[in-house]
Amino acid sequence: MGRKKRPIWAIVAADVRAPRDGRFIEDLGRYYPQEEPARVVLKDERIMHWLTVGAQPTDTVRSLLRRQGLMLGLHLQRKGVAREEIEAAVAEHRQRQLEKAQAAAKLTPAQRRAQVLKAEAEAAAKREAAEAEARQKAAAEKAKTEEAMRKKAEAEAAEETAKSAEASAETEPSEEAA
Repeated sequence: MGRKKRPIWAIVAADVRAPRDGRFIEDLGRYYPQEEPARVVLKDERIMHWLTVGAQPTDTVRSLLRRQGLMLGLHLQRKGVAREEIEAAVAEHRQRQLEKAQAAAKLTPAQRRAQVLKAEAEAAAKREAAEAEARQKAAAEKAKTEEAMRKKAEAEAAEETAKSAEASAETEPSEEAA
């Protein structure tokens, strides 16, 4: 099924004597291998029916059913486990498989672009924060330096006025004495 370079596989129940692409008994689902991650759409109840009456899946279909948890469900059903426990085990299995598939999935160009943009935005924010901190430190240093220069200038001015006061005090008595 599908079209050129976009395959879609049909999962069917067929008689062993029928040709591969020929007549089938029932359509049970679809497999879309080109999607990331690959998508499988199945009719779970009908597949379980066919497996319980003795249908033998091909190797590829068996692996798809195993990933979907249907083979686990069939195994637990044959062991006589309660239906609620089977459903819980299958749901847990599907969740693990979904996480595994998402971890292994390739990124689309749009997702890669989004990751790069996010990384660039984070790097720009870090640079801005570092530059702002450097500006604050420079401003603090400049203020500290200006304060020190102002104090030094005040001290020199005070010293000058003290010297000029001393000098004027020394020159005044000598004028009086003369």
